[in-house]
Amino acid sequence: MNWMSLQVLLGGVSQYSTAFGRVWLSVVFVFRVLVFVVAIQQVWNDEQKDFICNTAQPGCANVCYNKFFPISHVRLWALQIIFVTCPSLMVVAHVKYREMKDEKYITLHKGDHLYVNPGKKRGGLWYTYILSLMFKAGFDAGFLYILYFLYHFDMPNVTKCTEEPCPNTVDCYISRPTEKKIFTLFMVVSSSVCIFMCICEIFYLINNKVRKFLRKRRDRITDSNYRRVDPTASSTQNLSNLEKAKAAAEEKESEPT
Repeated sequence: MNWMSLQVLLGGVSQYSTAFGRVWLSVVFVFRVLVFVVAIQQVWNDEQKDFICNTAQPGCANVCYNKFFPISHVRLWALQIIFVTCPSLMVVAHVKYREMKDEKYITLHKGDHLYVNPGKKRGGLWYTYILSLMFKAGFDAGFLYILYFLYHFDMPNVTKCTEEPCPNTVDCYISRPTEKKIFTLFMVVSSSVCIFMCICEIFYLINNKVRKFLRKRRDRITDSNYRRVDPTASSTQNLSNLEKAKAAAEEKESEPT
């Protein structure tokens, strides 16, 4: 897997992200991708080779290994990183779609722009961004559940197996179990931090959305009051009121999806 290409591709997402999103991206690449490439793959490289059972029965060790490791930790985490990072591409694709629409609009309307800033999280892009955060948190939570369901975040020294063609209950020994358990817990904690960052970013965006809505509602009420110009007021006051109303109208600029 070309992790550098994935980093370059998702690096563009940071310019559309909030502070929470940039922290999430840093955690993913520093504490998950980098640790996965540098350390975890090396720790698990002897996973099946050094899985030894105390019997010489042909096929017993393979059957016991498949029972205890239905899916390798390395492949599970690789799949998790791919699933978790892919929703960010939804935001990039939506921004590119906006840029294409803006280019067509400029051509048809002699230089006027459809979007002041195609990457600004307003309109449909805001919902796309929220949806991507939900997907990322959901995928991380789902893979954590799978890891817990299969291994309970543990790595025992010895596991017992009674599967055919083993002649009886045999003991099988896992290589470097303590080291593997430490990295398992490390990946669990880093995934939990990513979920926490996604939840914080969702609440942050919703809070900003609510605050903008309340501010626009307040400005709308204020604007309606400004339109009722007092004929006895001075011209300077009326001009000031009109300027405030104009500023409020400019703040209510809305962009299409």
